[in-house]
Amino acid sequence: MQLKDKVVVITGAGRGIGKAIALSYAAHGVCVVCAARTVTEIERVAQQIKESGGKAIAVPTDVTNLESVQRLFKRTHDTFGAVDLLVINAGVNKDRKLVEAGDPHNWADTIQVNLIGAYYCAHSAIPYMKTQGGKIITIGSGVGHKGRPGSSAYACSKAGLWMMTRVLAQELWKYDISVNELIPGPVHTSMDNDEQSSVFSIDGEWVKEPEDVTPMALFLAQQPDIGPTAQSFSLMRRDC
Repeated sequence: MQLKDKVVVITGAGRGIGKAIALSYAAHGVCVVCAARTVTEIERVAQQIKESGGKAIAVPTDVTNLESVQRLFKRTHDTFGAVDLLVINAGVNKDRKLVEAGDPHNWADTIQVNLIGAYYCAHSAIPYMKTQGGKIITIGSGVGHKGRPGSSAYACSKAGLWMMTRVLAQELWKYDISVNELIPGPVHTSMDNDEQSSVFSIDGEWVKEPEDVTPMALFLAQQPDIGPTAQSFSLMRRDC
């Protein structure tokens, strides 16, 4: 896919991996829709893109609210006339304790954002994408493939996201929509800035900056219509 003048919606675009992907795509001529709850952050990213000569808008969005997500895609289509790419990136990790000691509300909130929010985004984007094809990229985690003690909420949400990636790929291939998972591995982001996080405790693993994720995000966006789908692309050095 040639990226110039394509339209991408990126959730969680105000910081971290989402911001890095937004800036990278914009540098390749993509029209970027920055979505997140924190208005000041996505407005700052959109302004940075425009000051660099790109096209971008900021759309305040709560991915746990279906109407908010539906407004996001309507605004995108009304502004740019298409939805070619979707990067499902918004995520939280609110429960970092063993199941017995965890907070059920934080556990449910993590599932709500990471899995149900992803479903709302795909559900709302597909009607706009079916007419011309496109790419959906889910930002997954190795924890969703193997699990980890003290990470049940995050692991279950990402495991569900991985399965949804595979199901969506099977449902959408006939419309030339590919759906793939990108596993960044450990990345320095605001999600992992507390002492309870085990993201940096994997011996020998490459701990990345958000910008290190962008080459794979670009690779997936640039694949042809008949390119890979239902696949998981990992930046991990080893199977963790």
